[in-house]
Amino acid sequence: MGNRLTKIYTRTGDEGTTGLGDGTRVDKDSARVEAYGTVDEANSAMGMVLAVEDIPSEVRRVLTDVQHDLFDLGGELCIPGHRAIQDLWVERLERELDAFNADLPVLKEFILPGGGPAAAACHLARTIVRRAERRTVTLAHHEPVAPEVVRYLNRLSDLLFVVARVLSRHESGQEVLWKRGRSGDPVEGA
Repeated sequence: MGNRLTKIYTRTGDEGTTGLGDGTRVDKDSARVEAYGTVDEANSAMGMVLAVEDIPSEVRRVLTDVQHDLFDLGGELCIPGHRAIQDLWVERLERELDAFNADLPVLKEFILPGGGPAAAACHLARTIVRRAERRTVTLAHHEPVAPEVVRYLNRLSDLLFVVARVLSRHESGQEVLWKRGRSGDPVEGA
């Protein structure tokens, strides 16, 4: 493959538009750019999780695979009509999710995001993936989007929730459970 990015700046976006993968120009705040831009942000957040040195090798493998998937998914969103994501990818996420979840205790309460640097970064990545999913659904209201894309993002956020639990237990040995009404407790004498 030749040099793909020989010049980083082109000045073609200085007026608030950008080029899609098929060459058409759209506004930088279009639903399509919002969708694939948020997928890119999620991929960067995944990189923050992977930047933590002490994470289990199986988690590292799965999240690295996901980063590659997200490049393909972003490409699908960037090129109208292009297809990359397949149901097999969604099924793979489900298998990974089930494997990680098998050793975790059943949740009886909500947990707070945190638990250690990698777990907290994973929770942040999860919420960005949820936003990417919302942006992609918004795009699908106006333009064709393959249903596998939304399913992949939905399942990925579920996987990241479970991986965050795994990382929390790996880093600190525990999860912080949400306690209803803590900040809304009445103050005596008020």
